[in-house]
Order: sequence, then C-alpha cells, then structure tokens
Amino acid sequence: MNAVRTQRVIRSRIYRHFSKKIALSGISTVAAFGSNPGALRMLVYAPARLHAGRPLVVVLHGCRQDAASFAVDGGWIALADQFRLALLIPEQTNENHVGRCFNWYQPEDVRRGRGEVMSIRQMIRSAVARYGSDPRRIFVAGFSAGGAMTAALLAAYPAVFAAGGVVAGMPVGSAKSSMMALLQSQRAEYSSRTRMTLAGYVRAATRSLTRTKWPRVSIWQGTRDRTVAPGNAEALAAQWSGLHGCEPGPTSDNMVGPGVRRRAWGRLDRPPRVELWTIANLGHGFPIDPRTPESGHVGPWVVDAGLCAAQLMAAFWGLERTTK
Repeated sequence: MNAVRTQRVIRSRIYRHFSKKIALSGISTVAAFGSNPGALRMLVYAPARLHAGRPLVVVLHGCRQDAASFAVDGGWIALADQFRLALLIPEQTNENHVGRCFNWYQPEDVRRGRGEVMSIRQMIRSAVARYGSDPRRIFVAGFSAGGAMTAALLAAYPAVFAAGGVVAGMPVGSAKSSMMALLQSQRAEYSSRTRMTLAGYVRAATRSLTRTKWPRVSIWQGTRDRTVAPGNAEALAAQWSGLHGCEPGPTSDNMVGPGVRRRAWGRLDRPPRVELWTIANLGHGFPIDPRTPESGHVGPWVVDAGLCAAQLMAAFWGLERTTK
C-alpha cells in the first residue's frame, strides 16, 4: 500500500512539474506598449483561439516573486484557460526595487498618469487591443506589495476596473515612504473613527470628491501573517466599504469552513460591494488548494490553505465559465 501511495505521489509531482513548464511556456513578453514611465516589464498569457469580447485580468506579484511563476502557481493560468480570458502580468525589476516590490507607497509611482500605475495603464490598453478584451470587464488582483499596488490602481483608475482582489495588501494612502510602508505593514491599526479618513485617501488619489461608482473589492488575509499585519485587511474593508456608502457593520458574516470567515458589505438584494476573507493559521502567502487541478501549485509565497483565492475571486467578480 505504501509503495502504491509513493508511486502516486511521484506521478503527481511529475505531472505538476511538466504542467507548470507547459504553462510557463505560454507566457510571452511584450516589449513595446507605451512610454512606460514606471520602467516595468509586460508579460501576457491567453488561451489558444481566444475570442474577442472576453475579460482581461491583471495579476500583480509580491516581493521577490517571479511574475510568470506566480501566475502559474497562484492558479491564474488555469483560471484563464477555464474562463477563456487573457492575463496581463506586469513585472517589477531589480532596478526599480532591490526586492522586486511594486512601489505602492511612492507618490510618484501611484499618482494617476505617473510612474508604475501609468505603465500598467498603458499595458492594459495594449492588452485590450491585442486580445479584443471587453473594456467593461477588466479586473486586477495582487499579493502583498502587488496587493497594495492593486488597491492603488483601483484608486488611480476606478473607471478602468470592474473589480479587484487584494491579498495581504495595504490600504490606499497609508504610506508615502519605505519607512512608513514598513511601519504600516507591521503595526496596522484601525478604528471606526478613521473610516471616512481612509475613504478620503482614495478620493484624493482619484482626484474626485463626488465620484460614486467604485470597483468592487475582494480582500484576503491570514490571521498569522507576520509580514503584513491583519489590521491592514480590516482597514482595507473599512476604506472600500466606506467609499461604497455601506454601513460599518457587514451585511453578512459567515464561517464558510474550518477557520475560514467571510464578511461582506453591501445591499442584501444585490451582489456585495466588498468582501473580506480571513483565514485562521495562515501566514504570509497566497491561498490555493493543490488538491484541485485548477488551483495552482505550492511555490514561493503560494501556500496550501485548502481553498483557491483566484477561483473565489472570479466568483465574486461574476466571471462565467465558457467553452467557446
């Protein structure tokens, strides 16, 4: 019996190794996509014979992660194949940041029309033209520094995105230097008195005090994260639910599995505007479920959490599977 199990494990590892290599081979680099003021790299992936009018998903890696490997390990390539959509995979460079973190806290990199957010906006235009993507169904998700940059993108260009997903990220406007970013990640605190202040940071980034249509946001956090304090997720939920005009308390609060809590804000008769998933005993990592073939692979800062964040984000965003 042990020999049989060993053979199954070996076959499974071999299959995963070669499936990952095949997925990586499908990712390509786009050299020219605009002025690129943030000096980022543009990677893309799309299933063969992709029809026009499908969604586009932007995937932002975390510090010290390889962009292409994160797209595979996090289940994003599998999601693109299942939902028949294109992926845009921006990549940070060592020249911009020694740890290859997106500069989510630098004012010149998150200001609308400047720096890294402008580079990603240019990539989106290029990808939409390349794949004929539906401009009304553009989504962005990221992990850690990529999660914080996701929030910054949603704030800088809210009309571009239908929704986003932030895993172990930080609120918009919570830091303006590397030292402030470190302090924010380690000692995040949130109180109800700062809820409107947090929402005001996003309005300031958008440069509109009257805007009422904001992207929907899915937020994820491990309760044992020692790199990004869990209070950041609470602050993010307060920030974006405040923008949407939701009450401070969630409209639903459920334990959807052992140690897995999901809270949502919005109207009971409509899809929620903001959701917050907290996973007990999860450290700093992007959640997947390697027991399901569409989930991805355990890798650097991609961890077995018993559920797949990419798939559950897709459900929250309202993406539909298609065989076309």
